[in-house]
Amino acid sequence: MTRLSERQLRWLLGGVGLGCFALLLVLEIATDPDMITLPDLIVDAATILLTIGAAVGVALLVQRFHVQHEEKMTLLWELEVARAEGENWRGRVQSHLSGLKDELNKQFEAWGMTAAEREVGLLILKGLSHKEIATLRATSDATVRQQAQAIYRKAGLPGKTAFSAYFLEDLFVPEAPPTNGIDRTYAQA
Repeated sequence: MTRLSERQLRWLLGGVGLGCFALLLVLEIATDPDMITLPDLIVDAATILLTIGAAVGVALLVQRFHVQHEEKMTLLWELEVARAEGENWRGRVQSHLSGLKDELNKQFEAWGMTAAEREVGLLILKGLSHKEIATLRATSDATVRQQAQAIYRKAGLPGKTAFSAYFLEDLFVPEAPPTNGIDRTYAQA
């Protein structure tokens, strides 16, 4: 069975509604024993139109609810897949992450950072702003700025970018382009 698009379904329901309107109006005229006046015809037509309009409206609502339910189920499934992939990734890299955290802590200790400075340093590495760090730690922006300046001073680095680059630079080294067997030292001559 082919599935109708939402637009096709609306046209179909409109056509069925129009056909039902015409049929009911003809039946009303044919079965009325009295002479039908124009005002009676208008009232009957309006009553039939309202009834059919309500029925078509309900059908469209039911169809829309069905479409939204399908979209919701698809999104829930995609979310579940994304969660599973995330858990799988975290499971695969957990040992690497714990080793990285240990090395970060060793470097922070070597620089003589306090526990608060270590926490701020990790949050800086996660990419949070001073304001976000202050909110998370329930401190003022000024306190976080002072701690960040102390971190950069103890590390001997000029600022946030250099601090992040100190730890992350080697993680994102681009791969060397293939040489196709050509020795670049002689090719440049």
